[in-house]
Amino acid sequence: MPDFKYVDFRDDNLRNEISAESRIGVDTEFMREKTFYSQLCLVQISTGSNIFCADPLPAEGTEDADVDSFWQALMQPAWVLHSGRQDMEVVYQAADCMPREVFDTQVAAALLGFQPQIGYAGLVAELFSVELAKSHTRADWSRRPLADAVMEYAAEDVLYLLPAYEMLTERLENLGRLQWAMQDSADMLDVSLYANDPALAINRLKGAGKLRGPARAAAIRLAAWREREAIRTNRPRQWILRDPVLLDLACDRPATKSALSSISGLAERTISRAGEQLLQIFSDASKDKVDYEPPLRPTEKQKALQKEMHRRVSACAEEHGIATEIIAPRKELSAAMLGTRDSRVFRGWRSELVGAALLELLEN
Repeated sequence: MPDFKYVDFRDDNLRNEISAESRIGVDTEFMREKTFYSQLCLVQISTGSNIFCADPLPAEGTEDADVDSFWQALMQPAWVLHSGRQDMEVVYQAADCMPREVFDTQVAAALLGFQPQIGYAGLVAELFSVELAKSHTRADWSRRPLADAVMEYAAEDVLYLLPAYEMLTERLENLGRLQWAMQDSADMLDVSLYANDPALAINRLKGAGKLRGPARAAAIRLAAWREREAIRTNRPRQWILRDPVLLDLACDRPATKSALSSISGLAERTISRAGEQLLQIFSDASKDKVDYEPPLRPTEKQKALQKEMHRRVSACAEEHGIATEIIAPRKELSAAMLGTRDSRVFRGWRSELVGAALLELLEN
């Protein structure tokens, strides 16, 4: 079992050591079952010589400067993470800042031909022939004190990050792919990924693509209202209004509070608390003009074009020993065929590899 130091964010030795490092391994533990925003419960950090389990919970109620100085120190080194997007989101929400550089070992492994989306335990087994325990994946990280076995599990999550970085970067460099991994990892530094814009909430509503006209206009406003309420109250979206109920409301658009009661699954307390707001949403939505047309079914010519695009990507992937989806998933190729040009396949190393040729194919 790994040796580790359990400290809180105010620990001077922790801040001094991590700020002196050029690169650290980072992982987080958090809870989100009962809140909109994730509750950060633990930050695990590996340096060249130590593993720290830094506890943010004891820091509650301390001076903001104590916590801020921890975040400032943590942001100075480059980070190594595994499948780090959720970790980045949680940290950004807590600290409102980002590290200068990140390297994702899952991203790097995929570029070396490992299974896409390989888990941390799977990668450690492949690289170091070590089997990690999985018995605490569902632990309640907000409980205090944390059991020793749970803490050891958390420490293991960063134990192999820096050695994996060394091994993966050496292999990538030998293949001329290190910059590929750096480019893809750097995508996580885009803070827009972690924004919760109510105006865009409709995009994550399951079933919204089938709505047209007034129903879609109402769904757009309902989804935005739910997002604002979830943010304001820090409660999960589905606790505010479940997706099926939201869709039924958008389709039926009741005109009175009593009529709201006919919507299956709409709680009476929601009607009592927010009924007038819902009715106002329907009224406002009735004045909206929503120009939305579902994507047209591809023509036979477009189907042939998409098939040729996929053939070229598959051939390129096979040549380089990586999964086709790492270069361009079918969904991206379909969108590109229908006119979208913001796909990753047209940027960076993918463009050099095959994207530029695909673009030429599309425009001829």
